[in-house]
Amino acid sequence: MTRSMSTRVMELTAARVPFVHATVVRAQVPTSACAGDDAIILQDGAIEGFVGGQCAEGSVRTAAVDALRTGESVLLRVLPDDAADFPETPGARVVVNPCLSGGALEIFLEPMLPPPLIQVVGSTPIARAVVAIADVLGYATAPSSPGTAPGEAAAVIIATHGRDEHATIRAALDAGVRYIALVASPRRGTAVLDELALTEAERVRVSTPAGLDIGARTAPEVALSILAEVITSVRARHGAEPLVAAAAPARAVDPVCGMTVTVMPDTPHLAVGGEDFWFCNPGCRDRYAAQVGT
Repeated sequence: MTRSMSTRVMELTAARVPFVHATVVRAQVPTSACAGDDAIILQDGAIEGFVGGQCAEGSVRTAAVDALRTGESVLLRVLPDDAADFPETPGARVVVNPCLSGGALEIFLEPMLPPPLIQVVGSTPIARAVVAIADVLGYATAPSSPGTAPGEAAAVIIATHGRDEHATIRAALDAGVRYIALVASPRRGTAVLDELALTEAERVRVSTPAGLDIGARTAPEVALSILAEVITSVRARHGAEPLVAAAAPARAVDPVCGMTVTVMPDTPHLAVGGEDFWFCNPGCRDRYAAQVGT
C-alpha cells in the first residue's frame, strides 16, 4: 500500500466512512494491473486507486458494493472468455468478462466497516467499565454530555446515577437509537420511564434495569451484562438489515456483453427510443449504437 493510500485509509477510518479496500493479488498478462495494485471503493461506487482497466474496474465496483452490504470479504476472479489456463481458486467469486482484452485478475475485496458506536453518558464506575470492556470487544465508544445522542450510535448507555436521565433518554429516542440502557434499580427505572410518558413502542427500546440478568454485582460485571445486551441488539439488527444502509448505485445489464454494470456518472450510456441503456465500456456502446442504427 502506498503512503497516500495508507493516509486515505486512515482518514476514512477516522471519519467512520465505510469503504472496501481492493488489492490485486494475481494478474495474468496482458492485463494492465499488477499484483499489489490497490484501490478504495466507496459506498456510492466511486473508486480511488487502480485495479485494472475500465471493464475490470466495473466488475470490481459491483462486487465491492455487494461486499459493503454484506460485510463479507471476497476474492474476485475477473476472467475473459478464454481463461482456461488461469488456476482455479475454490471459494472465489467468478466474473467472466467477455470485454477483457486478455489476461485475468484475482482481486481481494475487504470491506472496512466502522465498528458499532456506543455512547456512554456518565463518569461512574459502571460507565468507565463499559468503555474498558467495549474496547476489548472492538466497539467504538464516545463520551457524551447529557441530553444528546448521535443518530449513528448503536447504543446509548446512561450511567449518571440520576443526573439528566430524562433528557438523555428523550434525545436517544428521537435520534432513532435502537438500544438505550438506563442504569437504575427496577423501582427508579420504572419511575423515570413513567415520568417521560413514553409510548409502548418507545418504552420497549429502553432497557432498565440495564443489561442481562447474570447476577452481576460489581461495576465490571454490570458493564459486562449491559454489553451482552448491546451485542444481542447489534447482531439482531445486522441479521435483518444491510450493514451499510445507504442507497446503492443503480445497476443495469449491458445489452451487448451481458455484464452487470453499476451506473455511475461516467458510465457509457445510450438512449434509444426513450429507453436508457448502460454499457461496461464505450466499445459495447458503439457496437449497440451500430446495431440499432443510432
